[in-house]
Amino acid sequence: MSHVVELPIVPPPNPAGWTPPASSGKSVAPLVERRLIPAGPAYLAHVKRAVHQLTFEEHDKHAEEERKRFETLNGVNGNGEDDLGIGDEPETEDLLSLDPKEWKKQDHYAVLGLSHLRYKANDEQIKVAHRKKVLKHHPDKKAGVAGDSNDDAFFKCIQKAMDVLSNPEKRRQFDSVDPHFEELEQEVPTEKEVKSHKNPDAYFFEMFTPIFEREARFSRSQPVPMLGAVDASKEEVEGFYHFWYNFDSWRSFEYHDKEVNEGSDSRDDKRYTEKKNKSERARRKKEDTARVRQLVDLTLGLDPRIKRIKQEEKATREAKKKGKAGGAQNGLTQKQKEEEEKKRAEEEAKKKEEEEKAARAEAKKAKTAAANAAKKARRAARTVEDDAAA
Repeated sequence: MSHVVELPIVPPPNPAGWTPPASSGKSVAPLVERRLIPAGPAYLAHVKRAVHQLTFEEHDKHAEEERKRFETLNGVNGNGEDDLGIGDEPETEDLLSLDPKEWKKQDHYAVLGLSHLRYKANDEQIKVAHRKKVLKHHPDKKAGVAGDSNDDAFFKCIQKAMDVLSNPEKRRQFDSVDPHFEELEQEVPTEKEVKSHKNPDAYFFEMFTPIFEREARFSRSQPVPMLGAVDASKEEVEGFYHFWYNFDSWRSFEYHDKEVNEGSDSRDDKRYTEKKNKSERARRKKEDTARVRQLVDLTLGLDPRIKRIKQEEKATREAKKKGKAGGAQNGLTQKQKEEEEKKRAEEEAKKKEEEEKAARAEAKKAKTAAANAAKKARRAARTVEDDAAA
C-alpha cells in the first residue's frame, strides 16, 4: 500500500536587485500559503527509480513487464477492458508478408486477428484489435530489430484494415466479397452426397441450416425465415421457400472495382473504367442471384418435408374423394327410388287414361249404335205409314 513521504522543499531566495512589478491597479487575490502533497504517477515513478536505483530505460522496461504480467493474469487490455483474446490470433508468414499495395487482396479480419468473428465483430472489438496490433507492430517500437524488415509493410496493412472495417460503407462492401465467405460458398453438398448418406434427412438439416444462416445476413428484409425442423408445418415450409425464391440481397461488388490509372486525368479513361466497373458489378450480381436460386432449388429437391406434405395432401384428397363417392352412392339410390315412383305413377296415369279413353270410345260407339237404331226405326215407321196411306 502506498504512503505519503514528506520532503522538505525550500524555495530559493529572490535574485539580488529584484523588485516587485508596479501595481496595475487591479485587485490581486491575497497570498495564501498552501501545502503541496507529492502524489500522482510521475511522483510514484520518481520514488520507484530512487528507491530501486533504476535508470529511466530500466524503469520503463520493468513497467512494461508488469503491464504484460497483469494482462496475462487478468485477461484485460491496457485500458482495463476485458478483450477476451481479441486480436491474439497466430500470425502466419504469409500474413506478415502481405504487400500493402495489394490491399484489396488481403483479408482485413485476419490482419486484425478477428478471423473467428468476421462480420459479427462490433466496433469496440475492432478498436481493441487494432490497438493491440499497433502496439505490437509499430515501426518505431521495433526499429533496428533483426528479422523485422517487413514490419513497416504489415503496419500499413493494419492501418488499411482499420480504415476499411471502421467505415460502415467500406466494411459493407468488403463483407459482400469476404474471401472466407466465398470459400464457404463452394462447400454446398451435392444431391448425390445427401442421398447416399446413411441418414439423409438428418444430414440435410445439418448441412443446409448453417448455409442459410450465412446467406441471411445479406437480406434487406429482416427477420429472415430459417430452414426450420423436420416437423415444420406446411405454412412454415411454404413461407420459407416463398421468401428465398424472392430473396432481396443487399450484396454489392464495388470492392472489386478497378481504379483509374494513377496520374490519368482523361475523362474518357474515367468513363471507360466506370463503365467496365458497372458492367462487372452487374455480372457478379446476376451470378450471385443465380447461385442463390440454384441453392434454393437444390434444397427444395432434397427437403424431406416436401415428400411428407405431398403424401398428406394426397391422403386428404383421397379421403375427400371417397367421402364424395359414398355420398354420391347414397344420393343415387334415393334418386332411383324417386324415379321408380315417378315411373310407376306415370304408368298408372297412362293406364287410367287408356281405360278412360276405351270407356269413352265404348260410350261413343254405343251412342252411335243407338242413334242408328233410332234412325232405322223412324225410317221403318215412315215406310209403314206410306203403305197404309196408299
